Amino acid sequence: MPELPEVETVRRGLANVMEGRPLARVHVMRPDLRFPFPVGMAESLQGRVVTRLDRRAKFLLVHCDDGTVLIIHLGMSGRMLIEPAEERAAAGPDLVIGKHEHVIFEVGNGALVRFIDPRRFGMMDLAHEKTLHSHKMLVNLGPEPTGDDFTGPVLAARLKGKRTPIKSALLDQRVVAGLGNIYVCEALFMAGLSPRRLASTIQGRRADRLAQAIRQVLAAAIAAGGSTIRDHVAPSGEIGYFQHSFKVYGREGEKCPDCDCDGAIRRLVQSGRSSFYCAARQR
Repeated sequence: MPELPEVETVRRGLANVMEGRPLARVHVMRPDLRFPFPVGMAESLQGRVVTRLDRRAKFLLVHCDDGTVLIIHLGMSGRMLIEPAEERAAAGPDLVIGKHEHVIFEVGNGALVRFIDPRRFGMMDLAHEKTLHSHKMLVNLGPEPTGDDFTGPVLAARLKGKRTPIKSALLDQRVVAGLGNIYVCEALFMAGLSPRRLASTIQGRRADRLAQAIRQVLAAAIAAGGSTIRDHVAPSGEIGYFQHSFKVYGREGEKCPDCDCDGAIRRLVQSGRSSFYCAARQR
């Protein structure tokens, strides 16, 4: 599933094409993905000008000039690809619909934005910006972990009293918004904290180290365009490159890159997810 850096990469790519421009037409090719599409979604969006694209956790938020907000989640395999205006013009007047393309946005500058989701675990919904904060998909999300406001004390307060492993706690979107398995493994390694450690023990300096590690890992991943392991590509079609910088994720049995221990990177399963870590470095 795309995590925060992948969704942010998609947001930035789409903003270059969609912000400040009208949605000339919206084509919806099926009644549902993970959930049914809102009734009249295409009609509600057609003719509206996209004022800005935001991101909240793993959700894309397309703000329109009448206050409508299109909420998009990419699910397990969803992607949004841009077909530039010149390519669209060269293809002729007929709209070609590719396999697994479920929604197509015709932007006022002539470009197309195609939502492709082979497994159909993505979703789209409509909201209004005045009540966006209370939308059922967003209301219980924790703090965003990318900005300077995400500090050790903020993280410590979210973890206080939690008797679950820190790895599981960080994957809970109510604790911190947008984190997924890859970046939690990498941040815990950077902070020198075991994925087995109880979340409630992450206080004081430990919380400071972990909050800083989370911000640094996410910033590096966003700069690299995210991680392409299976499905993720930017709207331009380019893959991400952060997978080449993994310290521990997916490296079971390899030597730890940051210490002289004789052991190797280990893997354990927590709540159905693989955790990768160095037992010597992470305590």
